[in-house]
Amino acid sequence: MDILKTLFPISYKKSDTVNNLVIGILIYVVIGIIAGALIALPAMLLGGIPVVGTILCWVLGIIGSLVGLYTLAGVVIIVLVYLKIMK
Repeated sequence: MDILKTLFPISYKKSDTVNNLVIGILIYVVIGIIAGALIALPAMLLGGIPVVGTILCWVLGIIGSLVGLYTLAGVVIIVLVYLKIMK
């Protein structure tokens, strides 16, 4: 549990009231949107280069998937902590 608290600090700090729950979920959504935009920009600019663009888009796709997984896990954890299923 201590590892989850260090990986997802927002989930444990923003789960005491409904307002904080909504704010915590919005923080994770904004993190996902900003990271998606920052990952998509170099992919669009350099994606047309034959070899380097292909490798870069593949790596950026993996990073984007990991960021999406992190934000989804953060939202799930914040809801579970709010509902007192996880402590």
